[in-house]
Amino acid sequence: MSRPCGLSRKAIAKGIREIEAGTAPPPGRVRQPGAGRRKITAQDPRLVGALERLIEPETRGDPESPLRWTCKSTRTLAAQLTRHKHPISHMKVAQLLHEQGYSLQSNRKTEEGGDHPDRDAQFRHINTRVKRALPKGTPVISVDTKKKELVGPYENGGQ
Repeated sequence: MSRPCGLSRKAIAKGIREIEAGTAPPPGRVRQPGAGRRKITAQDPRLVGALERLIEPETRGDPESPLRWTCKSTRTLAAQLTRHKHPISHMKVAQLLHEQGYSLQSNRKTEEGGDHPDRDAQFRHINTRVKRALPKGTPVISVDTKKKELVGPYENGGQ
């Protein structure tokens, strides 16, 4: 039986003993549930709060969508969290951000020049006003007044 299955005789014998003893893993599993490393958020319950405090001032997003992004890189966030006694890798930061609904790529303006100096202050002001309104049950409406007009090499004159 070991040749057609590609398993060693020891593995097959062990599996038979587990089935007979009733200690075999549930169907569809190779190992018993509950094994493995604990989640980093279980090891460090304050980690998510610390991450949120770091990204809150730098959070951006489409006001009509729950998708958000941050201007800080995952490596920068990991380094800052590690300095604040929350050792973490940039890959785990990316995973935590993804779980919280953050996109791992930001919108980037190309060939348009830099941002207006007050742009960050505008985002912060709008964010503060929305945070005050939502708990009161006041509706929040966001209107994007920019109209994109393709010009120059991006112009599309149609047929």
